[in-house]
Amino acid sequence: MRLRFLASTSEAGACPSLYETDRGTIVVQGMHVTDPTTLSDLRDVLPGEAAVEVPRELLTEIARRVFDQSGAPTT
Repeated sequence: MRLRFLASTSEAGACPSLYETDRGTIVVQGMHVTDPTTLSDLRDVLPGEAAVEVPRELLTEIARRVFDQSGAPTT
């Protein structure tokens, strides 16, 4: 799998960040959630899956970019 950088809220371009893959998926780089109480709130976590936390602004920024490029929201 190859990654292409999409967006970050870090001025250094580090964590948290979003990447597009050559498989048509998105990779999210963020702080690993480790608090047991928080993890217990997650549903249907499969082996090998992890939860990461990213600022809301990162997701709204990438949504804005997608909207601006296509002229309409994508699903």
